[in-house]
Amino acid sequence: MVTQTPSTVTRPARKDLRRNSITQLLLGLAIVILVNIIGSYLFYRLDLTGEKRYSLSPATKKMLKNLDDVVYFKIYLEGDFPAGFKRLRNETREMLDEFSAYSDNVQFEFINPSSGTSQSERENTYRQLVEAGLNPTDLQVKNQGGTSTQIIFPGAIVSYKNKEIPIELLHSQIGTPPQEVLNNSVQSLEYTLAGAISRLSGGDRPAIAFIEGHGELPEILTADARQSLAEYYTVERVKINGMLSSLTTRNPKSKDSADYVVKNKYKAIIIAKPDSAFSEKDKFIIDQYIMRGGKVLWLIDPVFATMDSLQNQDQTIGIGMDLNLNDLFFNYGCRLNPDLIMDLNAMRIPIVTGQMGDQPKIDMEPWYYFPVVFSTTTHPIARNLNALKTEFISSIDTVTAQNVSKTLLLTTSRYSKVLNTPALITTEVMRQEPDVTKFTDPFKTVAVLLEGKFTSLFLNRVPAEIAEAPEIQFVATSKPTSMIVVSDGDIIKNQLQSSANGPTPLPLGYDRYSRETFGNKDFIMNAMNYLCDDSGLLSVRSKELRLRLLDSEKIKSEKVRWQLINVLIPVLVVIIAGFIMHFIRRRKYTRTF
Repeated sequence: MVTQTPSTVTRPARKDLRRNSITQLLLGLAIVILVNIIGSYLFYRLDLTGEKRYSLSPATKKMLKNLDDVVYFKIYLEGDFPAGFKRLRNETREMLDEFSAYSDNVQFEFINPSSGTSQSERENTYRQLVEAGLNPTDLQVKNQGGTSTQIIFPGAIVSYKNKEIPIELLHSQIGTPPQEVLNNSVQSLEYTLAGAISRLSGGDRPAIAFIEGHGELPEILTADARQSLAEYYTVERVKINGMLSSLTTRNPKSKDSADYVVKNKYKAIIIAKPDSAFSEKDKFIIDQYIMRGGKVLWLIDPVFATMDSLQNQDQTIGIGMDLNLNDLFFNYGCRLNPDLIMDLNAMRIPIVTGQMGDQPKIDMEPWYYFPVVFSTTTHPIARNLNALKTEFISSIDTVTAQNVSKTLLLTTSRYSKVLNTPALITTEVMRQEPDVTKFTDPFKTVAVLLEGKFTSLFLNRVPAEIAEAPEIQFVATSKPTSMIVVSDGDIIKNQLQSSANGPTPLPLGYDRYSRETFGNKDFIMNAMNYLCDDSGLLSVRSKELRLRLLDSEKIKSEKVRWQLINVLIPVLVVIIAGFIMHFIRRRKYTRTF
């Protein structure tokens, strides 16, 4: 038997193998080049995440593609942070990368505000960021030597052309665990970033109006809301005074036509805490404004009650107010009840609880007539909102209205109770432990969204000669439209502080007693954006990212085990794969005849 060496047997095979390898390499390079050429003409991105977290909404894509100049983001989230803030930083970077994929005009940089070499340099940077509108967050960081305080600015400065605005990337929520706050902030990233671009690049701003003339809140008490809304809208104040032209305009149908078309002047109107009755004519004007597609944010107090009457006495009476609006609301699909809600989850206010020497002792105690309300809905208006502060709030019931849908936006807590009017309001409740068994009216609705085609309250009530008059052009059924009804006018009211120039407004939602900031401003802004938004940008807020948290206790107990698995298993896999490949090659290239 003759044995031949492998070299003499496999030489032709090796030439064929080399030729095949070169052919495959050239073919692979040709395919890569071809794919890149095709990719330069086609744009496609594939999102394989379960909740489509990297898929931008159509409204965002449209806005990005229409940018005509550079939008520059300076994000102050660089540095050595705990894992949660690193996640927020990374998610922000990935979202901006996604924005950049749809528009070359989106540019950004990440900046470490604590990178200064000296303490004075860092403090100067911090001061500049605060003056620019960013709020710092103090972190307690654990290290080997104990804990240390670290200041971070989880926000960004966005500039476009000659305009610049600050945005907050971390949306704090009272009573919410830190991990959930971070997750909710990540969920809101597209809305936050796209909203900033929309504010800066928006063209003609829709007009909205605060209605006055019925004892509504004065300008200084809605100053912060008006200023915030002015970033998106042209904001005016309007007195109806029975004038048909207060909310509508009359334009000729054509250049030579004597016929007129009645149109709304304003995209939406705000009616904030009126205290006197509306005339039938004013109601008719508002009704016809709604019939023509107008949007309304109703902020109504059904009960008259003020803290002023408790300045010099321990109790007062809350009484129902007749604003002559009950039939209007009932016709549209809701009823504001003349009651007061007490809630154990309430604002704290200062109260004198005793004497310390010759000075009164003042403590912060819960004032159950000022409920702190939450949102439990997934609707974009109220989704992931911080708690809202209220004052003397009432309940809302929904009633049947054809072609109108209702969405509950805000409710009280499970520990609330309803007082029918006239209701006794007494400071004595702060000086004694509450009886929890009496707070048995849970989750009372205090804000509701009504959407659909509304029927006019004045249908079959207006004489034909008036209904058919060219200056009126009565409309019996509305276009598809919407309104929001809140049973508290103070939800839009900002507090005041004294200054050398007189009272100045504080930010909406800030409470000067507890020094906490509540979600009132976000609610008002979301409500108006929803009512006025035709682009659908607010729908981005409904996107949900599931929070996949690790078991911290299991991490501690099995830390070493998983470290060994992560280090040794990959090495063993490589070694075993090497032996298998070596064995296969020996069998392939060693033949015995």
